[in-house]
Amino acid sequence: MIEQYVWDLREIDDRRAAVAGGKGANLGRLARMADVRVPAGFCVTTDAFRRIIAQAPSIDDRLDELSRLSAGDLDAIRTLSAQIRRTIEETAVPDELAARITSALVRHGERAAYAVRSSATAEDLPTASFAGQQDTYLNVVGPEAVLRHIRRCWASLFTERAVVYRRRNGIDHRAVSMAVVVQRMVFPRAAGILFTADPVTGDRRTATVDAGFGLGEALVSGVVNPDVFKVRDGEVVAESIAAKQSAVHAVPGGGTRETALDPRRREQPALTHEQAVRLVSLGRRIEAHFGRPQDIEWCLADDDFHIVQSRPITTLFPVPERDDEDNHVYVSVGHQQMMTDAMKQLGLSMWQSTAMVPMHAAGGRLFVDVTRRLASPAGRAALLDLVGKGEPLVRDALETVLGRDDFVPLLPDADAGGPPAGGAPAPIDTDPAIVGALVERSRASVAALAREIRTKSGPELFDFLPVAFEEHRRVLSDPLNIQAVMAGMEATWWLNDKLYEWLGEKNAADTLTLSAPGNITSQMGLDLLDVADAIRPYPEVVAFLRSVEDDGFPYEGSLYDAFLDELAKRTGGARARAAIEGYLDRYGMRCAGEIDITRPRWRERPTTLVPVILDNIRNFEPGAAERRFEQGRREALKKEQDVLARLRALPDGERKADEAKRMIDRVRTFIGYREYPKYDIVSRYFLYKQALLREAGRLVAAGVLADEEDIFHLTLQELSDAVRSNQVDGRLIQQRKDDFRSYRALTPPRVLTSDGECLNGAYRRDDVPAGALVGLPVSAGAVEGRARVVLDIADAVLEPGDILVTVCTDPSWSPLFVGIAGLVTEVGGLMTHGAVIAREYGLPAVVGVEQATRRIRDGQRIRVHGTDGYVEMLS
Repeated sequence: MIEQYVWDLREIDDRRAAVAGGKGANLGRLARMADVRVPAGFCVTTDAFRRIIAQAPSIDDRLDELSRLSAGDLDAIRTLSAQIRRTIEETAVPDELAARITSALVRHGERAAYAVRSSATAEDLPTASFAGQQDTYLNVVGPEAVLRHIRRCWASLFTERAVVYRRRNGIDHRAVSMAVVVQRMVFPRAAGILFTADPVTGDRRTATVDAGFGLGEALVSGVVNPDVFKVRDGEVVAESIAAKQSAVHAVPGGGTRETALDPRRREQPALTHEQAVRLVSLGRRIEAHFGRPQDIEWCLADDDFHIVQSRPITTLFPVPERDDEDNHVYVSVGHQQMMTDAMKQLGLSMWQSTAMVPMHAAGGRLFVDVTRRLASPAGRAALLDLVGKGEPLVRDALETVLGRDDFVPLLPDADAGGPPAGGAPAPIDTDPAIVGALVERSRASVAALAREIRTKSGPELFDFLPVAFEEHRRVLSDPLNIQAVMAGMEATWWLNDKLYEWLGEKNAADTLTLSAPGNITSQMGLDLLDVADAIRPYPEVVAFLRSVEDDGFPYEGSLYDAFLDELAKRTGGARARAAIEGYLDRYGMRCAGEIDITRPRWRERPTTLVPVILDNIRNFEPGAAERRFEQGRREALKKEQDVLARLRALPDGERKADEAKRMIDRVRTFIGYREYPKYDIVSRYFLYKQALLREAGRLVAAGVLADEEDIFHLTLQELSDAVRSNQVDGRLIQQRKDDFRSYRALTPPRVLTSDGECLNGAYRRDDVPAGALVGLPVSAGAVEGRARVVLDIADAVLEPGDILVTVCTDPSWSPLFVGIAGLVTEVGGLMTHGAVIAREYGLPAVVGVEQATRRIRDGQRIRVHGTDGYVEMLS
């Protein structure tokens, strides 16, 4: 019907978003708000676009071809998208559609000037703004010009940047349509953009106004630098007035032109403080109307603000939900657990259900609310001391918040919410038998869980899980377990502090912990060297593994069984299979990002280990694991003898040497056990996951779910309800999938406030060379080598002498450590897993290097100063 092709803006409501596109729908909502001036106009709907696409020649074939291209095929995308755009622009608008548009122009002023704006159905969404991906044309005059620019807007759905953006966001090209908004032009004195939340810090209480003279096109296109006003609680709290050399103005007869500003106006502010505050007040009403922070384009004409666009700010990190209006401070769990990726809903829910402290979800990540600790003098001091030892950037971020006296007041009588963080545990004997007993206790508990959970299904499983979680927490919170973990960490801190004080030696504990016994994570890397030894003598097996690495492994059914069955067919395959199965029996529950139960485990995807096994075969001689461990043990013993001899030569040297000897014994007894509780957790997680996937299989068989992994987008409670009712809300699962996709694009902060401010801290150091990247020294020594920037462990291709540069490393990365010369990560602390294993293997390492994977090029030659905590670029 012709009537569906054009809607007046005031006729558009939420129900018509599919025909008006994101921009059109938002402008329709704004046009009906009291006291919000929106230029009058109409929307040419997506029905019109689809009609044009249907009659455009060869579009279907080209869209099929475009859908087959990846986001990285830029040359092909550029060529094909240009062909599609040209076809659309050259397709004639049918007479009846042209008449409908012309009729709308007559109602609003046929010879008036208009802004013609693209409005795609996938833009201005809460999770994907598509800002700047399609086109807008200003000061378009006359029906013929309006029709021509409408065609250009339709075609702009297939600009190269829009095609790549959709591909990277997982949006099908055919699922997106284009509407076009046509509005009366506003000829403003000033224009710009209002962010109702600070787009840099995320602070929801601080609005940012960018302003310039003339049309806002000058700011959006980067022609001029804007004036910037920061407005908080009804007043301008900061401003930066730019030297504005030019402005963009409308040209009589149509189009725009950049013109030089009168020198007397160049440094004048585009807005007064009163106007900036008034604009922000208007923006707050718009924000409340849409229910989330907004990116608003505005024009100022005759001292009235006109709103020409409003869309959600999609780059803000979400804030945890809370029941009060008090200030809160949250610390990232992912930065402590070395897994900062977004987690799916079941992963979040499982970690919350088994954690020792309450955790709050936001942006697919978990955070701990530390506000009550910070409000207590004792809690504040203990927390800052603990996080400072772990990761100084977290401490600096917290101190930044605490520097604002009104955010977290110091309350002498405040309840700190439990024992102070980092309080000294009870004394523990330096007896290796303690570690052995704790390991056996853990194994027995996990074995009992394995026996019991196999017998549970349906509602009975979900009645059993809370009991299993209670045992899970009991094992982890056992006072002896905590004392054993803390004993190794505190001995490390003591040795580093005292040996620096007495001998002037930095990070002496790094060498003293080499090849410490009982470290399940470092042993995991050494054991994979033994797997390589078992496979190396058999060329057919090695060739098969290389084919898997290069081409992947096609399979039906269980990847685990199919891969190992195929492996066993080769000469030597039986021995190779036994070696891999033995490894997976011990470590198969591990994987990258293992705190997220939804991640595929090595036992579920054993081919993940193939590249590392092949690297070990290529880069090491037989028996490397035993030699490496023994070499580290000898170096540690030599270092101990050297340190004690030097201490005895000091005044009061015997006492100092005796104290140091006790601490060396303590650190070598307990530092390896630091890694075992995580092993206990992931062992239990794999058992939970297997049980939950059995329930998912039943739901799929019953037609309740389309895919077993759909349960990953449900909380534990929602999954329990689904099992009990045999019903699932498919729309909820799809919404969770969309949310997860958007969360993956966000970078989580180390510290987050309830105002939405994201803080990552800074190093306050001036003792590093110019141009060096500053970080935290966690494993002593210096090394030069080729940087290998690896974002996914499955993509790691390493040679001897390479330096691994990545975001963060959890225990699953340790098999790579045996073949590298050094380590640089963006996230980490002195006692995080990567740091502990780097010291065990004697690898110079610097962690907490901001944006290391972006600032260091893959293949670049660098020098890692693991003792002093910085990285130099050599090429």
